[in-house]
Amino acid sequence: MEEIPVNKMSDDEDSSDPGRTTRSGSPEESGFFEEIPDPLNEASFYSERSDSSHIYETNSSKGTEQSAASSPNQLNSDEENNKNIPFSDTNIADVTPLSKPEMSRNSVSSETKATEDYQNVGFPSGENQKEFDLETDNFAVNLEAKGLQEFPVDILKVKYVKYLYLDKNQIKTFQGADPGDLLGLEILSLQENGLPSIPMEIQLFHNLRILNASYNQISCIPKELLQLRNMTQLFLNSNFIEDLSAAGLESLRNLEILSLGKNMLTHIPESLSSLKNLQILNLEYNQLTIFSKSLCFLPKLVSLNLTGNMIGSLPKEVRELKNLETLLMDHNKLTFLSVEIFQLPKIKELHLADNKLEAISNKIENFRQLRLLNLDKNLLKNMPQNISHCVMLEYLSLSDNNIEELPREIHRLKNLRQLHVNRNKLIQMAEEISHLNNINSLEFSGNQITHIPIEIKNCKKITRVELNNNNIMYFPVGLCALPALDYLSFNGNYISEIPMDISFSQKLLHLELNRNKLPIFSEHLCSLTNLEYLDLGKNQIKIIPPYISAMVSLHVLILSGNKFEIFPKELCALKNLQVLDISENYLQTIPSDISKLKGIQKLNFSSNQFTYFPVELCQLQTLEELNMSQTNGKKLTRLPEELSNMTQLKTLDISNNAIKEIPRNIGELRSLVSLHANNNQISSLPPSFLSLKVLQHLDLRGNNLTALPSAIYSLFSLKEINFDDNPLWRPPMEICKGKQLHTIARYLQRADERDEKILEKIFNIVAKNVTEINFEFLQQKLHITSSENSLPVKNTVPLNEKIYHTLTKWKADKSSLLTATALRDQLVRALNMIGDYDIIDKITALNLYTSAIKI
Repeated sequence: MEEIPVNKMSDDEDSSDPGRTTRSGSPEESGFFEEIPDPLNEASFYSERSDSSHIYETNSSKGTEQSAASSPNQLNSDEENNKNIPFSDTNIADVTPLSKPEMSRNSVSSETKATEDYQNVGFPSGENQKEFDLETDNFAVNLEAKGLQEFPVDILKVKYVKYLYLDKNQIKTFQGADPGDLLGLEILSLQENGLPSIPMEIQLFHNLRILNASYNQISCIPKELLQLRNMTQLFLNSNFIEDLSAAGLESLRNLEILSLGKNMLTHIPESLSSLKNLQILNLEYNQLTIFSKSLCFLPKLVSLNLTGNMIGSLPKEVRELKNLETLLMDHNKLTFLSVEIFQLPKIKELHLADNKLEAISNKIENFRQLRLLNLDKNLLKNMPQNISHCVMLEYLSLSDNNIEELPREIHRLKNLRQLHVNRNKLIQMAEEISHLNNINSLEFSGNQITHIPIEIKNCKKITRVELNNNNIMYFPVGLCALPALDYLSFNGNYISEIPMDISFSQKLLHLELNRNKLPIFSEHLCSLTNLEYLDLGKNQIKIIPPYISAMVSLHVLILSGNKFEIFPKELCALKNLQVLDISENYLQTIPSDISKLKGIQKLNFSSNQFTYFPVELCQLQTLEELNMSQTNGKKLTRLPEELSNMTQLKTLDISNNAIKEIPRNIGELRSLVSLHANNNQISSLPPSFLSLKVLQHLDLRGNNLTALPSAIYSLFSLKEINFDDNPLWRPPMEICKGKQLHTIARYLQRADERDEKILEKIFNIVAKNVTEINFEFLQQKLHITSSENSLPVKNTVPLNEKIYHTLTKWKADKSSLLTATALRDQLVRALNMIGDYDIIDKITALNLYTSAIKI
């Protein structure tokens, strides 16, 4: 391998200016060398993640669990996601249960992210370098995804290389490496190399501190690795390690971080307790059934991750983990918590979601440092009153239990910021919650709550409230007095009126009132001039007030499933609107004023009552997604040629209609990425279809297609295709069922070659058997002029050669428009018209013979 030089900065150069270049060789351009901070310092953040500013967040209404280290500021990140919401997701199912993370090797949990994020140690430049006190010789060599099959021995001859990143290559051995060149190496990353084992030459890396060999096929830890006594961090996630008994890990006395997540471990050996300096241990998503006692005698252990195993109980010895701050045991089989766990004085984060816990001991009052408690998806009916003694608690999640009432003393949790009690059996929101002065997020979706106490207005710091799928009949006026509220969701209730007080919620950015009983679009909503996202889907609204023009910040408006019979022209005044969903209504026409929506990007008009495709939509130059699927609406029969005016269109859904043909100029939609045209009556694809060069998703199920264009292979970007339920014979359906473009293209190529040969044989049959008089008639039927059949040769040319030449020229003239099969059919029709049945019989025999031969 070519050696890449690095010049050390001279002593007289100013190293205090972080903005200047500190070495020559333009490492930023080469992509090989970057200055990075000491990775030990970066890895240390795992032990600091219990800082009070780090809050675990579960967004229950969206059915996703976020990192245990999420900041409160991330609460509002869903607003950005909602701005880009696809049409299929506009009617949000707010009570969808949290999906259980799979136990597969591909599943990702928060702690894996934490312990594996070391590998993503950034290579800071510019302003980021100000944060680090860099030595001039701290260089990293980044050879990720370079197609390497051998260890880059030459690169280590470069002076001051300490950090070597070889991820995503095919390196299987370190043969040829000079031991002298390896002495300076401190960090080695070998992720995704397909390693069946760690090469035995690893013992030569005497000063190695950090090794990451995750995402390989390693089945055991070699004894050579155990000679690296300076090792402080070892990452072997997502491998096939089944047993640690023979590993001898106790030799790695200085090990501080050990990550063995997503392997196949069934037990933990007692010898692991010899790792007296271990601070972080990750054993998530293995096959452990017992909480090994050896884990309890790691005196410096700060973070332990046992997520996604099958552990049923905790040993009494767990009380020995006196320095433990974070315990992750989500997705196990715990039925109770031994009282000894409540003797852990430093515990700050306790993750116990998705177990089978029926009760929590009053001893929880001992957790005076507890900041995060996640008990989602258990069998709890109540919480102990003593939880009020956990005065440092900032995040409490009790979703998906059977809780009927919250502790009366919950108001003593003065530091509580997030309280999530979704999908329980609460019939009221306790008035005591109004005394939680620092609360900023309340989630009580999926209960039986009928009203919200007016005292909620005292929680001045609340920014987010979710009360979906309850029995609330009146809009809680107390919420309108919250000065910081920016996210409010009331989907699936019985609200029929919006109070005037809503106008005080000037910080509100996101409002959902889907599936309520609203008869009108309240004028009071129009006073929310900062609102960006409004969902009023599945109500009983018929008209829009003119004052909606005041909602100048509105980007997303969902009005699906209402009672609109006429498209509200008032919507055309929303100049900043980007997404409009007015599907499942009774619209028949679209006004030309829709062209005033200069920034519109996504439109959903599915399941309406259009008698024809609204050509007015074709004026929208900025439109990127259009849904005209009519599953429950009136079927469209044709598409206008003007459709090609929407040059920015990326996604077009015309499924479930009665469309018979695709416009001839469809190829002018140069930006089209997805075309959904399933369940129509389309019989062919126009030639310009092959100009859709960025098309990636094509769904033409349930149409009348009999043949696909031979040049479909030219659509190189196609990733997903579906031609099911068509009467295809070219290629036959068995070829298309695999949904592989290359298979279809290969068949069509062979079919073309065969058809060309058949046509050639038919020309010979005609040339040898047709009479001169019949040939003159044949030329008339094929519209061949006398000038086309003239030969630049003597008049002595035999008749059969003259006929053959004429037919060949006719084919050449038509080949750009018609396939060989189409030319053959046209020729047979012409022969029928002149009554030359003998030749037709010969051609029929040829067709029967060739059709019996598989391509």
